[in-house]
Amino acid sequence: MNVLLGLGGSDESVKTLRRTIERTREVGDELTIVVVDKPESKRSQEAMYQQALDRLEEADITDVEVEKLEGDPGSALVNYAEQGEFDQLVIGGGTLSPMGKIQLGPITEFVLLNAPTTVKLVR
Repeated sequence: MNVLLGLGGSDESVKTLRRTIERTREVGDELTIVVVDKPESKRSQEAMYQQALDRLEEADITDVEVEKLEGDPGSALVNYAEQGEFDQLVIGGGTLSPMGKIQLGPITEFVLLNAPTTVKLVR
């Protein structure tokens, strides 16, 4: 499967990165990682980019393209997905409301509604 992983700087992105790399090692997916710029996130775009490179090196996975995307995070991610032939787009996100229902942020919601391919949401 050809997988596109979209990362911001949140804790969910770190968990999503770890889980996606584990799956790549297990089943041999083709993986592309893009890091969007979200200034309000805990981690900078550069920090997430470096973390992705470090995690890939630790997992001994070398044939993964890692890129930084500029502009609006949701639009940049959807546009990148439209340009490739990806089977799945993986993103992290979503929190639980006090009633136990999932709440999506504006970027996650935009990607879910506009992505040209199946979206896997990792929580």
